[in-house]
Amino acid sequence: MTSKQEAIVSGEQIKNMLLGAYKSFENNYQYINDLNVFPVPDGDTGTNMMHTMAAVARDLSQLHNATVSEVGTMAARSAIMGARGNSGVILSQLLRGLGKGLAGKKRATSNEVGKAFQFGILYAYRAVSKPVEGTILTVARAIAKGAYHAVRQGDDFEDVLCEAIDSGKKELARTPELLPALKAAGVVDAGGQGLIVFLEGCLAGFRGEDAGELHLPPAKPSFANSIEMEVDLENPYCTEFIVKEADVKESTVRDTLQPLGNSLIVAIVGDIVKVHIHTKAPGLVLQQGLSWGTLHDIKIDNMAEQHEHRVMKVVPAEKRGLAVLAVAAGSGIATIMHQLGAGEIISGGQSMNPPVEAFIKVIENGSAEQYIILPNNKNIILAAEQVKKLLGAAQVDYVPTTNLAQGLAALLHFDAAKSMQENSVVMRREAKEAHSAAVSIAVRDSVVNGIQVKKGQYIGLLEDKIVYAGATLEEVTAATVKLAGSDWELISLYYGSDLTRADAEKLAAELEELGGDWEVSVFDGGQPLYPLLLSLE
Repeated sequence: MTSKQEAIVSGEQIKNMLLGAYKSFENNYQYINDLNVFPVPDGDTGTNMMHTMAAVARDLSQLHNATVSEVGTMAARSAIMGARGNSGVILSQLLRGLGKGLAGKKRATSNEVGKAFQFGILYAYRAVSKPVEGTILTVARAIAKGAYHAVRQGDDFEDVLCEAIDSGKKELARTPELLPALKAAGVVDAGGQGLIVFLEGCLAGFRGEDAGELHLPPAKPSFANSIEMEVDLENPYCTEFIVKEADVKESTVRDTLQPLGNSLIVAIVGDIVKVHIHTKAPGLVLQQGLSWGTLHDIKIDNMAEQHEHRVMKVVPAEKRGLAVLAVAAGSGIATIMHQLGAGEIISGGQSMNPPVEAFIKVIENGSAEQYIILPNNKNIILAAEQVKKLLGAAQVDYVPTTNLAQGLAALLHFDAAKSMQENSVVMRREAKEAHSAAVSIAVRDSVVNGIQVKKGQYIGLLEDKIVYAGATLEEVTAATVKLAGSDWELISLYYGSDLTRADAEKLAAELEELGGDWEVSVFDGGQPLYPLLLSLE
């Protein structure tokens, strides 16, 4: 009779275990989402973990009679490429560790699988450079300890899983004591709960419990990696340049250049003016720029010719140079970032975090040799870091931008003539100096920073922190800007998909009457979930 220590686990059992984990997320992802205490509509921890496991389940479903090594290797690769959001990246690292622990084995003993699982949990813990107690990482550490003791005792793998789940649940119950925000909301950590859901699904699958039909989302992610722009034959020349040593107001630049074309973007940083415009007379535009200072980095492209080449599917030239790959939350923001110099755009943001694979495909298909990623959302930073690890620091770097204002500030200081390292240093510095505000709508009742928030209220945020809640968009916008202080020269207002330009211009006029000595510029951001995103300069 086989002893506990010698019990054998097959590749098919590991496969069923991971398919069970996906089914567990499919049944519980919304419950995990609802544990997110921050009342803004980006509580998608469960959704991100489910989509990450969906990538694994999709590939494993096609695998038959495989060894434990083959199952582990495929699961690790699929999870890493399909990882979405910070929670998904952490989960992918768990599976990466599991795959490494099973590497080279046709079958494995319970002890070996238990050690591989423990190895995976440690990989997950190490995925974040600065662990915070009371989060998914605290629960992961407890799970690893429980698995370690069970493995040392020579338990069956099923018993190892049970012990890991029990240890994780005990630590999960403690998370409200470690994080005041959780205690105030009366919930446990969403990511930690996600790990328990994962392990419970693994246990069910390992026991051979029928997972039922797996409802897998489409294999191809619906994230744009390019912008299709209509070509304006009246203004076919995309003209960009920088004016240095300038002493001119943004309103003067706009008033002067607006009659000369469209798609005008003006950004002023100190005595530097950056201009983008579509025009039929680039010479006149440059002449105006020369009257404000010295011209630099002049670039004029014939968009009609470029469009014709795209339609004819001309094979791209050899990869060369450095470019920016930016994540944009709306079509308007995507266009603006493209016009300010981003070479590639990926659609993503709150509640729509792009997978690691989307970044890699864009980079592989792009025309540049090197890329700097601007995630522009705190929940996409680990994905960007993962891309850098997969493709190598010689090809990819990222600036940890957490919002639109930081992304734009970094992008404005991108210089393709300088090295990736030089750009990264400057862009990181400028991103940290950027100031942002936003208005969203609360998706749940909550108490944040001592502010009572009711579901459905408008909420104002400064530097990604809730500072005000109220009944109307006008009230919350005004209050949030007042709380930001008056030391601003320019407020850029990006309105979302649910607002009209007339709505936005009315809000801008009200902001200009608040008494601050600032100009307010209005842009169509097109972003969902956030009626307003603001950059304060």
